[in-house]
Amino acid sequence: MNRYDTIVIGSGLSGLYTALLLAKRGKKVAIVEKNNQYGGNLQTFSRNKVLFDTGVHYLGSLAEGEVLYNYFKEVGIMEDLTLERLNTDAYDRICFGDTPAIEYPHAQGYENFIRQLLVYFPEEETALRRYAEEMQAVCDRFPLYRNRRETERYDIDLLSRKLLPFLDAITTNERLKAVLLGSNFLYAGVSEQTPLYVHALSVNSYIQSAWRLKKGGSQITNLLIKQLRKLRVELFKNTEITGFQLDTQHSITGAISADNAVFEADSFVSAIDIKALLQLTGKTPFKPSFYNRVMRLQPVASVFSLHLVLKPKSFPYLPYNVYWFSDEASVYRTYPEAGAAPHTYMLSMSPPREEDGYSDNATILTYMSPEEVAPWADTFNTKNAPNDRTEEYEAFKAAKAEALLAVVCEKYPTLREAIAYSYTSTPLTYRDYIGNPTGAIYGYQKNADRIMESVIMPQTHIKNLYLTGQSIGMHGLVGVTIKAVVCAEVIP
Repeated sequence: MNRYDTIVIGSGLSGLYTALLLAKRGKKVAIVEKNNQYGGNLQTFSRNKVLFDTGVHYLGSLAEGEVLYNYFKEVGIMEDLTLERLNTDAYDRICFGDTPAIEYPHAQGYENFIRQLLVYFPEEETALRRYAEEMQAVCDRFPLYRNRRETERYDIDLLSRKLLPFLDAITTNERLKAVLLGSNFLYAGVSEQTPLYVHALSVNSYIQSAWRLKKGGSQITNLLIKQLRKLRVELFKNTEITGFQLDTQHSITGAISADNAVFEADSFVSAIDIKALLQLTGKTPFKPSFYNRVMRLQPVASVFSLHLVLKPKSFPYLPYNVYWFSDEASVYRTYPEAGAAPHTYMLSMSPPREEDGYSDNATILTYMSPEEVAPWADTFNTKNAPNDRTEEYEAFKAAKAEALLAVVCEKYPTLREAIAYSYTSTPLTYRDYIGNPTGAIYGYQKNADRIMESVIMPQTHIKNLYLTGQSIGMHGLVGVTIKAVVCAEVIP
């Protein structure tokens, strides 16, 4: 086995981007991935020759000069992405069951964002302008979000500002507040502790510009791997790291795989879930306060996904995403009551493969508590380790799919007849493929009341172990790319 300067464990976007930055500096780098497919949340899968995304249903800030455009251009992949821009006047539509005829738009460009919502809230221009100004001002306080390579500093006052009091301060219109919060699937819910910056960093990039990938999220992975191979980075898939060799100074000398291979390096980067990492290292190398702080982190919400293969030319393509809530109060909740129908969902479609105005697929997401799949929590099922979870599990998923579809078809009554095939995934699916213990879609919650508990630096108490990825910072393509930049810069 060769020895490397750096080994990156996990091949999500943050791991791939970190590896590429290090390789561009001349480092000898290897990437080790437990799954058959690289990419983490960028992974795609095919059913009936139809491509589905697991995590990237749309992305933002890819217009020239914007944040993700600049980072992707820096590593040589921007010009090869195959993109479709979403509807500029309504890339998201926020809908409520109690006003079924109204679809509130989120538009691209801040002036356009304001103008489109003024149609529905003509008395709220002052509030909308304050909202737009504050979203941009918050983002300006994060240098790397604006592509400024400055030392990362933590402004506790900024990080501790809460989202809901800010909205209360700009308007008393409860429907407007709900509409502004309507894309909260982007950060998995709203609570009294949600920081303002989480909302701002999540929505700003889409307001700048919103896009879909014509060939799925895996095209980002494939383009990054192409660049990595040019720089002779070695990639190992189907290789799960199960432990580490440590010397007496608590430095890692090797990462041990499930088949007892040892990967040796001067430094190691963990791009996997941080709690999963601590299960591999154990408590000993870390200060008890740090270990306990990590174990106290609360996961964000988990989801149930319904993936639909549609009959040809049966359901018009929607060049926008739909966020539906049963009422205003549902915007502030994640999991429905036990046995209750879903109170929220997100509907997204991939761009048509033919220029005929029809898509061949749709994905519908709704929140699901991991407790609902607790009876099967001791099972594990991936392509590498297939394991049917019992007929009861399949029946459970079928019932969930029907309950979700019944709600969606209230708004889209022709959808049911357009379905050729359907497939589902639960928090267990996300857990097994992505690695978060509860199947949370975006790692761990940020709590404005205890903000420093979720601020985790890339350096660790193990002097040659570094951290990157969504479980230690902001999620989303912009967030994990920035975390990769920060991580790469602290590795000597």
